[in-house]
Amino acid sequence: MIKYFRVPGRLAIKLEELGVSVPAVLRRANLPQDLFQKTRVLVSTVQLFALWRAIESISSDPLIGLKLGFEAKTERFHPMGIAALSTDNFVAAVKHMARYKKLTAPEEILHQIDLEEFSISFRWLLAIDDEPQLLTDYCFSWMLTIARHGAGKRVMPIRVEYVMPRTNLREIERHFGCQVLIGGSRNAIIFRADDSVTPFVTRNAELLDLLAPQFEEQLKQLKDEDSFIELVRGAIQDRLTGRRPSVEEVAQALHMGGRTLQRRLKDTGSSFQRLLDEARHQMARYYLSNSVLELTEAAYLLGFEDSNSFGRAFRAWEGVPPGDWRDSHRATLSA
Repeated sequence: MIKYFRVPGRLAIKLEELGVSVPAVLRRANLPQDLFQKTRVLVSTVQLFALWRAIESISSDPLIGLKLGFEAKTERFHPMGIAALSTDNFVAAVKHMARYKKLTAPEEILHQIDLEEFSISFRWLLAIDDEPQLLTDYCFSWMLTIARHGAGKRVMPIRVEYVMPRTNLREIERHFGCQVLIGGSRNAIIFRADDSVTPFVTRNAELLDLLAPQFEEQLKQLKDEDSFIELVRGAIQDRLTGRRPSVEEVAQALHMGGRTLQRRLKDTGSSFQRLLDEARHQMARYYLSNSVLELTEAAYLLGFEDSNSFGRAFRAWEGVPPGDWRDSHRATLSA
């Protein structure tokens, strides 16, 4: 399973258009200032959530998430969005996006239709905390954007359901043009079944036939890449015992040269350093949650020079010092 989100470059453009400083957001989220200058903007679930919480903190607009999810210009759509608009109807579009979502993020699009309603919700597969409210708003608004572009008219949801309370409830109701319910068991946006199966004016079978094989090939490639990445990650973890394993050492364990290993990882969009970081992060969480190790002992086992360097790395992963993280998780387990 892919472990990183591909953040669309249009997000930075939209933020600037709505008067939100991208540098300020990145500083608040503790993300690199050149993040949106990269060819592919890849962030972990923790970093993605930090990004959206930073947007909420920097922006003074309570509807910023909804506005960021709306897009009037189809030329800014990701190819996945263009393909979705080429399907027969909104149900088919959501199914298409759900099938290929795994190509861009560790996230699931859940959907269900009956005689009256078509509901859509999202599940963040690697999330530890609840998703930021702005991110939920963004996803719902993006679904509404697809529905309206495809139908060629102002489609309205039946209702929107939120788990947590909202201070701007009336503004959200005006934005969606429907009832908003609080305290539900899920975050979901629900449409009329009839609206959801109405033929899209944007449907384009020829374009879909052109794009679909590419997506299918990417799915196949992703499965192969996942297998290789998990193999490398496992080899790193096996050798992460009091020292930092080298590229050559891991490559030898996998019966290949160091350059070959690095090239194959680069082809998957990853790197040895990234997998080492992921392995350390995963094992750090395990050590702090399931053992009585001192922080200095955990740092040693993870191949850090000292507890200070371990502390800096852990804070970058989780946003808090390792001692605080362990205390809060022990309190949760004992509650």
